[in-house]
Amino acid sequence: MLQRTRESEHESSSHSSESAKAYKARCVPVNPVRHDTIHRVEYLLRATARAESQHFWFRGFRYFVTPLLRQATMGLAYPLLLDCGCGTGNNLELLGKFGRTYGFDLTAVGLRLGQQAGRTRLVQASVTAIPFPSDAFDLVTSFDVFVTLDEHDERDAAAEMFRVARPGGHVLVNVAAMESLHGDHAILSRERRRYSKHTLERLLTSTGWTIVRMMYTNALLVPPLTVLRALQRWRGLPPEESADRDIRVPPAPVNLALTVALRLESLWVGWIGNPFGSSLLCLARKPA
Repeated sequence: MLQRTRESEHESSSHSSESAKAYKARCVPVNPVRHDTIHRVEYLLRATARAESQHFWFRGFRYFVTPLLRQATMGLAYPLLLDCGCGTGNNLELLGKFGRTYGFDLTAVGLRLGQQAGRTRLVQASVTAIPFPSDAFDLVTSFDVFVTLDEHDERDAAAEMFRVARPGGHVLVNVAAMESLHGDHAILSRERRRYSKHTLERLLTSTGWTIVRMMYTNALLVPPLTVLRALQRWRGLPPEESADRDIRVPPAPVNLALTVALRLESLWVGWIGNPFGSSLLCLARKPA
């Protein structure tokens, strides 16, 4: 089991060594992935890496998720956090403010980009076979991963997250919502579905989780996204070009305006909620 490191630097080094051994001991072969699928995911990850620090969507995501990270780790002296499907590892910087972080992803290019940015404790693995021992983490996160899985794998993934969370620990999940907003960016990211509160709650509770909070986010983006998706379908751009435009940082005034809008939305959503939104964020707990 992963050991907590609070006493000294020696314990921290020992912990890292044990974790590295855990990577080697518990990583298992994953199902082969088609070459064209790998190409699409790598294309998306590289585009994402260029945009993560400045793009209004990623800034807004951090505004929405931070209060729930704080809630999930409140009162814990030095929590252990695991990001499942970490991509380039960018979110580990935010998670690192709340505890010691680990991450894994199926795609090697994302991990390489993360390592080039100085992020550590990353491993290549599948979310349906998480390479860590049971009851190890105080918080497990999954940001826009379930949408890429088929129905069998999504349940296996939720069960694996439940397994590695400690009793009383939490999972924090973000998924795409509103099927009408499915677009070319979704094609590149292998998005199979978008969720409602009902379908996400059913998935998590069926694998043992108890829902703590669930809310739609990015409600203010729904009108412009609806127009954008209609234009994409009308213009018929190749998916790669259209998706790249989705994730490209817009002109500074537009980017700033949308960043401010999402910041304001993040202030009210925790109090009164949204009736809809392009994303769905959920905090759930593993019974003690």
